[in-house]
Amino acid sequence: MAAVMPASAASRLLLSGNEAVARAVWESGVRVAAAYPGTPATEIIESLARYPDLYAEWSVNEKVSMEVALGASMTGARAFCAMKHVGLNVASDCLMTMTITGAYGGLVIAVADDVGMSSSQNEQDSRFWGRFAHIPVLEPADSQEAYEMTKFAFGLSEQYETPVLLRLTTRICHVKGLVVAGEREAHEPAGFVKDPQRWVMVPAHAKARIPALFQRDETLRAVSDASPLNVLEAGSNRSVGFVTSGPAYMHVKEAFPDAPVLKLGLSYPWPPEKVRELAALCDTLVVVEETEKLLETEIRAAGIACHGKDVLPSIGELSPQVLHPAVDRLLGKPVPPPAPAAAPPRVFPRPPTLCASCPHMGMYYTLSQIKNIIVAGDIGCYTLGAGHPWNALDTTICMGATMGVALGIDKGRGSVDKNKRILAVIGDSTFMHMGMQGLLDITYNHGNITVLLLDNNTTGMTGGQATPASGKDIHGKEAPKVDLFKIVEALGVPNERIKVVDPYQLPVLFKTVRDEIKVEGPSVIIARRPCVLIDDFKPFRPYLVEEDKCTGCGNCIEVGCPAIHVTHRDKVVKPSGKEVELAFVNIDSQACTGCGLCVQPCAPDAIRHVPRHDIPIHIVKTTSTS
Repeated sequence: MAAVMPASAASRLLLSGNEAVARAVWESGVRVAAAYPGTPATEIIESLARYPDLYAEWSVNEKVSMEVALGASMTGARAFCAMKHVGLNVASDCLMTMTITGAYGGLVIAVADDVGMSSSQNEQDSRFWGRFAHIPVLEPADSQEAYEMTKFAFGLSEQYETPVLLRLTTRICHVKGLVVAGEREAHEPAGFVKDPQRWVMVPAHAKARIPALFQRDETLRAVSDASPLNVLEAGSNRSVGFVTSGPAYMHVKEAFPDAPVLKLGLSYPWPPEKVRELAALCDTLVVVEETEKLLETEIRAAGIACHGKDVLPSIGELSPQVLHPAVDRLLGKPVPPPAPAAAPPRVFPRPPTLCASCPHMGMYYTLSQIKNIIVAGDIGCYTLGAGHPWNALDTTICMGATMGVALGIDKGRGSVDKNKRILAVIGDSTFMHMGMQGLLDITYNHGNITVLLLDNNTTGMTGGQATPASGKDIHGKEAPKVDLFKIVEALGVPNERIKVVDPYQLPVLFKTVRDEIKVEGPSVIIARRPCVLIDDFKPFRPYLVEEDKCTGCGNCIEVGCPAIHVTHRDKVVKPSGKEVELAFVNIDSQACTGCGLCVQPCAPDAIRHVPRHDIPIHIVKTTSTS
């Protein structure tokens, strides 16, 4: 990672936005930082944990991370938490109350919006939370600004006793730029001051603090009008002017370098007088914002004529290729039809799939073989079980939702689904994040659900972060290891209905699932194998296909391992007259780690171990899986 720490002051570092935020948090004298991993925000705390002189943690979910940060702020310490956009939904219960209590020590919340939905189930605009919670919103446009605005945010927070929202997007989080770094500031906490009227949010106390919240809004509006973070660039071509913020500013400057632009760094409260000043400088005003028409609506409500989502799309990034034709149409300029695109090169399709030897494959292969079931899924690597070749998930909504959705299907089904078995699939990290309450709801309300708890000993989807069940903390040091079996039992699942299986052992897995779904009431099957991308996983001796034995049955393909490749296909006509397609395969021994999943359904017994003298050098363990 580029964030070598601690680099000396005035060092020029090549940092992503995430790394720049982490550097600024450290320099600001932050004492406590907490987060739950979520793309595109994950690397903020990962980077920050490498710095000395502060406490950093992976929290069990985003709500807890925000509560940890608030508690630190109550002592006068500077505190920080980070999450992706959907994580802020989880943390909103805390957010909507601490906006009333305010902050004591500087408190900054970094939220990363996944504009374009590269790794998320929705594309929401976190700027709304600024309005909803009545807290200022800062929007950097590059890594240097991410660094500078983070440092500014702590001072703003303390001066006006408010949490501050730092709104990032995927482009800011992951694109690298040069950042001039500084030194860490000493910031000693003043200490917790007992003040029940502020910190004990019973209705009487909360009501008394509401007027101060609205007064803070008015004060910050004046601050925004005077803030150097909101920059008005006069430009030379006055035909059209732009109000914009964040990375959209970069797109506007690339597309219309001579246009008047109001760049909002402190985007809420927005500066009405500066917007009016811009409107006077141009013939047509366009609001360029990713993704909702939030600012456009507010500007129009203030009586300032403007365009926005009437000419620009409401989804995805607003690149110059999007801006140019949209604005030209608005100005009545001819827009040439797009040039005929060259025929794309023919490439073999590569849909997202699980890794070679991923323990989830055994579970999804099993589910794909069982009929008359409804399977509720969840958020994680295992969401890929909805795809080819398994097609084994029927729903995926949000973190932890598999439990409640499965229970709702169970309780709401009619006669058409009467004989179907209901299953819920969830990973170990997601289970601890938001799934435990759902399982408790299932047991308390006598749900007839079989829960498949996929325990791969990490948070796999975001890069292998530690969890309370991994026995390691954010620094890789030993930590108390949660026993998932005991948790499940404590949540009300009978001991005899909790099974622990090896997902590499398909016959055992298949029998266990079939047996459990036949019995009424809740049960949990814990499928336990480490993720293939973490240190706890040790590869086995790889396999190969004996070509002269392969009959093309294709059973191994149904496992879904990306190390198995179809070399050629053929068609034969059975004596019954039925035409059957055959698929002959080989195994990439460089990718194979010897899990043995493909061996078990192989009808002709054509898969065997690679000879020991041919084993790839990355194989460090040669124990057979059988």
